[in-house]
Amino acid sequence: MKKLPANLLCFSHLRWDFVYQRPQHLLTRFSEMFNTYFLEEPIHDAEEDSYLDMTKRLPNLWVIVPHIPAGLTKAQEKLVMKQLMDKFMENEDGDDFLFWYYTPMALSFTEQLHPALTVYDCMDELSLFKNAPAELKDLEKRLMAKSDVVFTGGHSLYEAKKHQHANIYAFPSSIDKSHFVKARTNKVQPVEQANISNPKLGFYGVIDERFDIELIKTIADARPKWEFMLIGPVVKINKANLPQNKNIHYLGQKTYDQLPSYLSGWDIALIPFMLNDSTRFISPTKTPEYLSAGKPVVSTAIRDVINPYGKNKLVHIGYTAEDFIDAIELELNNKNRKDWLTKVDLFLSKNSWDNTCASMLTCIQNSIKDKQKISIAS
Repeated sequence: MKKLPANLLCFSHLRWDFVYQRPQHLLTRFSEMFNTYFLEEPIHDAEEDSYLDMTKRLPNLWVIVPHIPAGLTKAQEKLVMKQLMDKFMENEDGDDFLFWYYTPMALSFTEQLHPALTVYDCMDELSLFKNAPAELKDLEKRLMAKSDVVFTGGHSLYEAKKHQHANIYAFPSSIDKSHFVKARTNKVQPVEQANISNPKLGFYGVIDERFDIELIKTIADARPKWEFMLIGPVVKINKANLPQNKNIHYLGQKTYDQLPSYLSGWDIALIPFMLNDSTRFISPTKTPEYLSAGKPVVSTAIRDVINPYGKNKLVHIGYTAEDFIDAIELELNNKNRKDWLTKVDLFLSKNSWDNTCASMLTCIQNSIKDKQKISIAS
């Protein structure tokens, strides 16, 4: 095994067409050097035989969706998925594949396969998320044992996992600066937002159990002339529980390409996450994206936002609704952000998904060399 495998097969708990985030950023770039296959979780709609639906999304990237019958037990589903994966790999050379895991659950139907290299990109502590499967923790232990190299989506997650693997590296959320910097000069906002008065406070991302609904409602109640732009899908929570203030606007999910145009019209960007188990180790990708857009940011006390962004005075950290109001009012009255923006740009100057991919690739290449040495020695 003297070279990189030709193929990368990714196992993901997220769908490719969901929110554009870490998996899409990394795999679109890796598809320039690997035949890249993105396997989603199954859809339970097959009328008879299970099958894999494969669609080409980029010149060298395919999204694979398993379709299996409804009503299967967990054991039956595991067996069906195992059979589908065996069939997918039956004419392939395992030594020419790199397996890239985002979900340990996929190990339950791939453990019998033997790729050249196994990578676990641990972007979140999934075991702490709402409705997490009971077997996830055990499967992650097995995946850690099987992996040749492990990446984490932030420094706090690295600190929690570093004792579990000898070849583990922290790769926090990165940015596509050229994309988000467009917000600094864009003059035309989307119509649904352009007709709303300023000041505008915005958030984009998944609105789920991590999102602090009460915080937003409290601020919106206290400042009825502030307009809140909330962009993203609502999942795992009851939409009926969302506050319905006239100054809170739910704009729905937008594409990655649309985000800079919405950002351009905001006065302040928000990271209103609750402090609970599901947010203990998150490293919000939106933090550097908001900053790249040139927007002041107010965040709750998420550890990977406090360090490094809060400590470097690039982002305001709020512990209460009153803290948020004070920070927002301070920024709304700030007419000169030149020095702050210079500091932001300097801090983010080496932060890019391209650099992250290059560093990850170095770790992968070193892991291949180490594995080859062990193979020769044995």
